[in-house]
Amino acid sequence: MSNLRQEFIRFSVDAGVIRFGEFVTKAGRLSPYFFNAGLFNDGANLGKLAAFYADTLINSGVEFDMLFGPAYKGITLASATAVALAARGRNVPFAYNRKEAKDHGEGGTIVGAQLQGRVVIIDDVISAGTSVRESVDMIRAAGATPAAVLIALDRMERSGKDDALSAHSAVQEVSQTYNMPVVSIGNLNDLFDYLSAAGAGAELTRHKDAVATYREKYGAV
Repeated sequence: MSNLRQEFIRFSVDAGVIRFGEFVTKAGRLSPYFFNAGLFNDGANLGKLAAFYADTLINSGVEFDMLFGPAYKGITLASATAVALAARGRNVPFAYNRKEAKDHGEGGTIVGAQLQGRVVIIDDVISAGTSVRESVDMIRAAGATPAAVLIALDRMERSGKDDALSAHSAVQEVSQTYNMPVVSIGNLNDLFDYLSAAGAGAELTRHKDAVATYREKYGAV
């Protein structure tokens, strides 16, 4: 696990954004951990999160001209990442969408810079891939090119019901469907490595077996 990925997992745990216990996921699964990017809800933590997004994007080698944040969480994430990129000498425009079209003023569903060039979609996680599909459609409709998706955490889970699990994770399916990379700051393997490390502490290490069992059942290679 790279230092950046390790730091991100530690930061998320310390901020209470990654929590351990028993949580029902959107897919109806009982998960031993939960990631809620909405809990990065103060200026200091949002600034640190944006720095992780910016550094990960720069390190990925993806060529891009602007950022796009799908409503709603993506709006804040794309905006904050643009600020962090500017602080690193890479000043790029950003845009986001409204859930409902505005019928006055400038109108439309897109707010911010005009969609053009190579666009990176910024979001927190990919579950069903719905927001990515909608984002790709809007970007292409504007004549721009979806270049990549950048997310905070890749849960690395196969989609589908327990008796009919997909061979691939939601992230892998998005990447294959739209022929573009999905870049994550951290993933389930990074979380497991963190829990396995001696420095994690007994309070966290005790969740390792539950996470391992969950990964074995639902994890995608």
